Order: sequence, then C-alpha cells, then structure tokens
Amino acid sequence: MKIDKLNRPSNNTITQQNKGVALSMHPRKFALWLFIVSVCMMFAALTSAYIVKFTEGQPLVYDIPIMFWITSVVIVISSVTMHLAYKAAKNSNIQQIKTFMLITTILGTVFLVGQWYAWVELVQAGVFFAGSKSAPTGSFIYVFSGVHGLHIISGLVFLLITLRLAFKNKIDAQNTNTIEMCATYWHFLDMLWIYLFIFLLLNH
Repeated sequence: MKIDKLNRPSNNTITQQNKGVALSMHPRKFALWLFIVSVCMMFAALTSAYIVKFTEGQPLVYDIPIMFWITSVVIVISSVTMHLAYKAAKNSNIQQIKTFMLITTILGTVFLVGQWYAWVELVQAGVFFAGSKSAPTGSFIYVFSGVHGLHIISGLVFLLITLRLAFKNKIDAQNTNTIEMCATYWHFLDMLWIYLFIFLLLNH
C-alpha cells in the first residue's frame, strides 16, 4: 500500500499538469481565435441571408466590378509577403522583417482603396446600397465588402503595431508571438475575402 501511494501522483501534481495543458496556448492567441470564429459566424449568417434574398423575388443582375478582381490579387500577394515576414522573424532576419511588413502594409492599404473604387464601379453600374433601382441583393455587396473592409482596417492597425516593433528590433526568433498573431489574422482576412469573392461570383 505504501509503494502504491508513493507511485500515485498527488492532486497538486495533476492540477499543475492540467494548468500546463490549459495554458499551452497564449491567452492573446486564444482571444484572437475566438474573435476569428465569431467573424466566421457573422459572415456565414450574412451569406445565408443573401442566398435567401437571392431566391426570393427577382435577384439583381450585375457584373462583378473589375476592381474586385484586382484587389483579390493584391490581397493574395499581401498574404505571401506577410508569410515571408514571419519566416524572416523565425530566422531573426531583422531587415527582411521590416521590408516585408512594410510591403504588406502598403498592399493592405492598396486593397482598401481598391475596394472603394469597386463601390464607385457598382454605383456607375446602377447597383446601390438602397433605393428603387437596386434589388435587395444589391445592398449585400456593400455589406460584404464594407464589413470586410472594417476588419481590414483593424488588420492594418495590427500591421502598423507589428511594424513599429520590428523597427524597434523587438521581433526576432525569440520573440515571434506578435508577428505570428498578426500573420494569422491577416491570412484569415485574405481567405475571408477570397471566400466572399468566389461566393459573389457564383451567386450574382
């Protein structure tokens, strides 16, 4: 019996092990993933509502703005440069971190400006957020790109914060938590837009 008690782990040991498992993910990373899941649920609800409106009544016939094609290419490229920045951080290549983070930030800004010009194209094509000339499905195009654009703005803020840390030489192989979270969020925004773009292509 004594031997059995010696071999049996104590309650304190089990508790410490459980805490180690629970804290295996950084709290900020966990919060980020919760936010990402909530955004996914919101856009799933929006696209479902679009499908319902599309099948009810007469859907709006329109052409996808040319700028949506261009901005889609831009955001994919920005995702590549973001990955290169993270890879540079893993290798402690400070100069490459700064370069690729700066390029990603510029491309993100170009994407945002391009989305605005896509709205201009929509207005010129007679697709309005509201009004007699636009069917209900027309407003969803603005909602999709507008809400995504707001998240792009938050992504740009995150990029600028990370870029600032990079220029202060506070990101390297031993300090990748911030740039890893930034890359995760930016890649998510990239995939989210590609999903929305393909969705509009298939349902316009």
